[in-house]
Amino acid sequence: MNPFASLGLGSEIVSALTEQGYENPTPIQAAAIPKALAGHDLLAAAQTGTGKTAAFMLPSLERLKRYATSSTSPAMHPVRMLVLTPTRELADQIDQNVQGYIKNLPLRHTVLFGGVNMDKQIADLRAGCEIVVATVGRLLDHVKQKNINLNKVEIVVLDEADRMLDMGFIDDIRKIMQMLPKPRQTLLFSATFAPPIRKLAKDFMNAPEIVEVAAQNTTSANVEQHIIAVDALKKRNLLERLIVDLQMNQVIVFCKTKQSVDQVTRDLVRRNLAAQSIHGDKSQQSRLETLNAFKEGSLRVLVATDVAARGLDIAELPFVINYELPTQPEDYVHRIGRTGRAGADGVAISLMDKTEQKMFEAIKELTGNDLAVERIEGFEPNWWGSDADSDTAADTQAAPTRSRGSDRNRSERNNRSERNERNERGDKSQKADKTDPGVACGTIAGRSRRSRRERQPCALLQPNFGAK
Repeated sequence: MNPFASLGLGSEIVSALTEQGYENPTPIQAAAIPKALAGHDLLAAAQTGTGKTAAFMLPSLERLKRYATSSTSPAMHPVRMLVLTPTRELADQIDQNVQGYIKNLPLRHTVLFGGVNMDKQIADLRAGCEIVVATVGRLLDHVKQKNINLNKVEIVVLDEADRMLDMGFIDDIRKIMQMLPKPRQTLLFSATFAPPIRKLAKDFMNAPEIVEVAAQNTTSANVEQHIIAVDALKKRNLLERLIVDLQMNQVIVFCKTKQSVDQVTRDLVRRNLAAQSIHGDKSQQSRLETLNAFKEGSLRVLVATDVAARGLDIAELPFVINYELPTQPEDYVHRIGRTGRAGADGVAISLMDKTEQKMFEAIKELTGNDLAVERIEGFEPNWWGSDADSDTAADTQAAPTRSRGSDRNRSERNNRSERNERNERGDKSQKADKTDPGVACGTIAGRSRRSRRERQPCALLQPNFGAK
């Protein structure tokens, strides 16, 4: 029996999943689907990239399939399910997933978000749609214009509810929830169970089942994390060096502000790297075109604000770079959660300048990770303590007690590896340009974790420099 069938899903949905390459449920899917199928309200917490869209969509579609009809009458297709999301990108992504899930079911769906003409959305609603995925603002626009009737909604999903509350949507969410029928199923998905989330659950949910499959605010074990200390003025050169030397064919670069995003994008383009930006000032059409180009692989570098940190489903994204650390430590978790998804491996690199040290400490405290600070040869920061110019041995002695032993062992392994490499290369190494940092430091094999061979250490990243 197909593992998804054993959760209670019917053949129409299981067949569609098989065609799309779904083999085994993720932990959040295995935990949530049976409870949602039973009709329970659900309060669920799961890390990004764990498959939560399928966790709430699949059981909902199974429950709605009794309404599936090929009738063309709009009256036969009232809104039965409403999915609320914080961003346009996430709404669009969920809608694309729905399209794949219902290919064997005559159910209708549409997506409502701002930044695009309303005409198609209005036409879809008038034709009838059982499933509506929407951002809060655009849904209220349609309600105001009387384009949508919510009096037959049976299932409502609040996806990334914590994000919606952070963005100031709490009053609008309450307004929408009060429009819906009282007898309904409510599924709330959030990265955290913070007090405002629990208050929302208490006000609008009926004895919800709790599903939590991973510790909150933790990072995936599949993501190799590096924090690199560097002067702010050297970040752009280092960014280019990392992209080139690590052979990053696909990478998201995160910045804090729209201005930073635009500046970094222009700089990368000037250096002949295929890069485009995405942030709130871009038109929705432009954002979708950029995202599609990135997903398809024709775009090498996507430079983004945190608008892209959640909800993007990019298969096996190998690299994420934090050009600037985020303002909120929680956003660090969401950013690096773009890689290392669904069991794949990934590398997350953060460039930390002098002004970002407090944020780094906040990230360590939130995640519970003992992240060592590293430096790259040729990009050593001037602000790195009074002994910044001392030799490697002195720096090694100054490393934190917690990581000194492992760093020393890694250093010895790296040294042995480098000596062997030099012996194998022979005279070839002497012909290299010694002024080139890329030559001096070597290159990192991008996704070497997938190899059955012993994983090679990251030669470009110097692990021997611990933060005080």
